Amino acid sequence: MNYIEGVMVKQLNLIPDERGYLMEMLRRDWPEFMTFGQVYVTASYPGVIKAWHYHKLQWDHFVCVSGMARVVLYDSRQNSATHGEVNVFHIGCLNPVLLKIPPEVYHGFTAEGTETALIVNLPTEVYNYEQPDEYRLPYNDPSIPYNWEVLHR
Repeated sequence: MNYIEGVMVKQLNLIPDERGYLMEMLRRDWPEFMTFGQVYVTASYPGVIKAWHYHKLQWDHFVCVSGMARVVLYDSRQNSATHGEVNVFHIGCLNPVLLKIPPEVYHGFTAEGTETALIVNLPTEVYNYEQPDEYRLPYNDPSIPYNWEVLHR
């Protein structure tokens, strides 16, 4: 898959031992790191689609730490080399990755399977309660060429 301009994906390593495991999600000495705003976790219940939105200022850094999530990106930026492109990622316990999402790229996600998906986000900006840097469309907005239905092939 060709990634949308600005998107980065880093395979993460689970470091197991007899007690459990450790997984680094983002380090300031990695090329994916920019700056720190805050850290939060967001959950998606099975059958729920949390889409679409983008930020004008903020970069997101998603890591799914429980379950599996389908994260979908859409590049609506007129001046982007990948304008109109859609990227689909399956991230979580079966594919531990860091997904870096640039500003002005629509994104959304849903849990895959029967478990709640937990995504930790390390955005570059602090959430502004008075003027949120969030611009939304409904999950089924026809301007985005993506259908959230599960493909039964």
